[in-house]
Amino acid sequence: MRPDELYNAQKENWTALNALVERGQRQIDSLSPEDVQLLGRLYRQTTSDLAMAQRDFPRHQVTGYLNQLVGRAHAAIYRDEPLQTNRLADFARHGFPRLFRKTLPFTLVAALLFILPALATGISTFLAPQSALWLLPVEVQSLIPTIEQRELWVDIPIKERPYASSFIMQNNIRVSFLAFASGMTAGLMTVWVMIMNGLILGGLTGLTAHYGVGWELWNFVIGHGVLELSVIFMAGGSGLMLGWAILRPGLMQRRDALTAAAQDAVKLLLGAVPMLVIAGTIEGFISPAENILPVFKWGVGIFSGALFYAYLFLAGREEKSNKRGF
Repeated sequence: MRPDELYNAQKENWTALNALVERGQRQIDSLSPEDVQLLGRLYRQTTSDLAMAQRDFPRHQVTGYLNQLVGRAHAAIYRDEPLQTNRLADFARHGFPRLFRKTLPFTLVAALLFILPALATGISTFLAPQSALWLLPVEVQSLIPTIEQRELWVDIPIKERPYASSFIMQNNIRVSFLAFASGMTAGLMTVWVMIMNGLILGGLTGLTAHYGVGWELWNFVIGHGVLELSVIFMAGGSGLMLGWAILRPGLMQRRDALTAAAQDAVKLLLGAVPMLVIAGTIEGFISPAENILPVFKWGVGIFSGALFYAYLFLAGREEKSNKRGF
């Protein structure tokens, strides 16, 4: 069966199932016993349609629509229990890394929106430091005189480090949520946030390198930077997911597509917040410490990043059985 044939044959059932799911999500008591029976029947039929679509045309938009519809119906029928520790632990062990891999294309696009402007700006300010005056935001340009005197702005007094660590955590979380929430502008503001932050990091890197203090800057950044940038990329990817759902809802209504995308985006962002806490702690206590050798700071950054990405790409994978079926 072709995708259009399946759609024409079953679209009334799918529309009816979607309507029941929306009613159940708003108020479960609004469903009569007959509605509940119909919901179960339509859910089983749509699940069967999804299985056939995944087999015959797995990459078609009809299959994507069915996958989202069945997921929403499943959530409506099998309502979750209140949050429990074991559910959170299962999300940490399996759900979050699987969700990261599922949404990886959006995260990669967000990373490119950050990295490419950073590289371009870094090269420009390294070769022509005066370009920083029109590449960097006004509030960042105040750092230029300090850099020209071959000094950095990253020293944090020991007594202030606990407070600085708390402020850094809050700021990183704020930037991440800004990148995510900006997706409601069809992704345009998310694009702006990623590009602007890339310009700032790249511009400062190139400028410090030109004046001979680039290595000192990265001795400070590397310890926390891998985790911090990874989470910012995920937050940007979450915002782009919302923007994509608004621009390309497929066969779903735009509201339903946005709701489905938001469910994944929020889980991805909230799952990444603990990494910002760790990064903020490193940035507040290890990164500015003068008595810690640079090689240790680089080791912290590389090891934490390797551990994090090993978890993201390897955890939660289905175990392949070695037994042959009969």
